[in-house]
Parts: sequence; structure tokens; C-alpha cells
Amino acid sequence: MFTILRIFYVVIILVFSVSCKPREKIDEDALAKREYVAERNPVEVMVLQRTTFKKELVSNGKLKAVRKSVLKFRTGSELVYLPVANGSRVKKGSVIARLNSFAQEQALDHARLSVENARVELDDFLLLKGYGNGRAGNVPAAILETGRIRSGLSAAEIELKTAEYNLRQTKLVAPFSGKIANLRFKLHEDVAPGEAFCTLIDDSRFEVEFPVLETELTQIRQGKEVKIVPFAIDTAISGRITEINPVVDENGQVQVRAIFSNPGMLMEGMNVKVLVENAVPGQLVVPKSAVILRQNHEVLFRYTVGTAYWTYVKILYENSRSYAVTANTDRGATLEPGDTVIISGNLNLAHESKVEIR
Repeated sequence: MFTILRIFYVVIILVFSVSCKPREKIDEDALAKREYVAERNPVEVMVLQRTTFKKELVSNGKLKAVRKSVLKFRTGSELVYLPVANGSRVKKGSVIARLNSFAQEQALDHARLSVENARVELDDFLLLKGYGNGRAGNVPAAILETGRIRSGLSAAEIELKTAEYNLRQTKLVAPFSGKIANLRFKLHEDVAPGEAFCTLIDDSRFEVEFPVLETELTQIRQGKEVKIVPFAIDTAISGRITEINPVVDENGQVQVRAIFSNPGMLMEGMNVKVLVENAVPGQLVVPKSAVILRQNHEVLFRYTVGTAYWTYVKILYENSRSYAVTANTDRGATLEPGDTVIISGNLNLAHESKVEIR
């Protein structure tokens, strides 16, 4: 009997527990829904005014250093000195690399000895002509020239200059200040004559060549300011147009060049967007975020006393950041300077939505 009562109580407790859980679940769901009920639409606004719109001509290009040189050894030997690596900055006149110069030093010593021997031969020749020491400056030019040739001094001096030149070619010297690039060699490797050893890039200034359509030529001129925005770095850098090629190619394009000073982040070969700006005065300018597409029409929302009003607009001009707009009068819209327009928080708004300025 005690066992039966015990089982009865357990069943009652289980039934009570199961009957309570749905109610708790329902209460929790209702609470969650209330938490997600939108009570307001926070927005940001701006007051329209007529201002100058910067119309942009947009093109693409690739950066090239204004000064760049592929450095080569004119002689070949083992690489014995290499104080630089790719990316190293060097100053004009500094030694970038040096080859084993034993053969060239021996040739230079031999050339010097040949010059000294030839000078002795010249002195003997001039003594026979009765002029004493030919280096005293009292020998007629014709006789002195004959003596230089017969003694071999002229040939020996040429050999000496060649030996000095060959010895200098075992050192690679920076012709200007810049950065080392495309260095492929390591110490004790053999370098062949005329083989590209490395590239020296003066990265203080870069140029970019970019195409413009012939219909856009009126928007550019030599000396006009342009901007580049590297794809890898979202930063605009100003420069000037330096060349306009007076030829229209088969694609109806003209090649234009501009030069930019490097603020520190530009690199050879970077892909960039080129922006040529032209001022259009007296426009109603809004950020791109202010205009959205509804029913295949551009619209923005005007703000009046806590309410958003759907307004049809037409886009007159566009650049990378803004639109120049006007009211779409074909659809009965109005838009004037002094109107307050919503520039963010507008994606889910409807006509006459209640909003609150953030």
C-alpha cells in the first residue's frame, strides 16, 4: 500500500512539472518578442545647401618610379661582398656589391709597369735626339709624339686606362639614392658579365600612366591636380599631370601621365585608381548613403518634426563619396536648400516613418 501511494505522488509531480513548462516557455517568448519590437528609428541628418560638387573622371593605372636602373657588372667573377638585400636603402656612390678582383688588380699592376718601361724608352729616344729629359717640356711636339709611339708609351697608357676601368667594374656603385629590388644573387655565386644583378629604384617620386577617353579631354590639362588611391591603401595622394600624349589610339583613348611625391607608402608597380576632379558649382550635394533605390527609382528621405518623408530625386553627378541631386519633378517631388535630409539609418524606412535623430 505504501508503494502504491508513493508511485501516485511521483506521477502527480511529473504531470504538474510538464504542465508548467509550456507556460514558462510562452512567457519567455513573449518577453523576447517585446525586446525586439522597434520603438524608434534612429537616423542621422544634414541640412541641404548649394555647394561646389567635385565631379570625378575615374581611371586606373600602375605606378612606375620616375628614376629606376637595372644594375649590371660589366665583368664576371665570384661575388665576394654584398652588404645589401632587397628593400635596402642606399645612398648615391655607396658600394652595392663587389666581385673578386684579383685578375683585374694583376692586369693593373702590369699596365703600370708597362707605362714606366715605356717612359724609360722615351727618355732614351729623346737623348739620342739631343733633347735630354723629354719631360722637361722643351721637346717639339712632332718629335715628342714620334718618341711616344716608338717607345710604346701611348699604347701603354691606353692599356693602363683600360686596366683601371676594368678594376672599377668589379664594384657596383649606386648611381643615385634609392632602394634595392630584384636582387637574386648571394655571396660566392658567380656573376656573368652583363647579367642583371639588381634594380635600383628611386622611390621618392612615382609616375602613373592612365587612359582617358577623347570625349573627356576637355576635363584635363597639363599641370592640373589629380589624385591617386592605391587599391591596397585607402588613402588619396595628390599629384600633377605632366604629359598628355597627342594621339588617340584605336580604342578612342589618350594616354596621360602624372607625377606624385611618395609620402612613404607607395611602391613600384602598385595598382591605383586615378581621380581627376572638376568643380561644378551650385549643386545640392549629399553622401551616397542618403540615396537608396525604391521601386527602381532613386529616393531620399526628408526629415520634418520626427517624420521621414519619401522624396524622389535624380542624380546629376557622382563621385566616389557623394551625389549631386535634384528633385524628380516628374514624380511631383520637391527639394530645396534648407531641407533636412536623412543620411543614415534609412534602409528600412517607409514613407512617414517615425524617426529620431541619433
